[in-house]
Amino acid sequence: MSFVYAVWGICYAIQHERNVQIHFWVTIIVTVCGLYLRITRIEWLIVLLTIGVVISLEMINTAIEKAVDVATEDIHPLAKIAKDVAAGAVLVFSIIAVIIGGVIFAPYLIQ
Repeated sequence: MSFVYAVWGICYAIQHERNVQIHFWVTIIVTVCGLYLRITRIEWLIVLLTIGVVISLEMINTAIEKAVDVATEDIHPLAKIAKDVAAGAVLVFSIIAVIIGGVIFAPYLIQ
């Protein structure tokens, strides 16, 4: 049953969270580019792992935001810190993901 709840969580995130939707569409674009450019198996593994981490972090960020919202209705400095740090974690890895994408795709695009 926990698998069903996990799938429901993924569906919720895709349907209701704008940033997850953005990452989802970027995933499609990156996948199409990877197929078109015929990146190597190792490059695919790195791309897929990077995609998985970015989307997972975004979903964890959503979970933290919702949990904080349930915990307090007041604007509290610690609640803000929790939300900001979680969002920052997504941003840090999203920047790393762009760098990884550049390292993998740039040589194909330069040729």
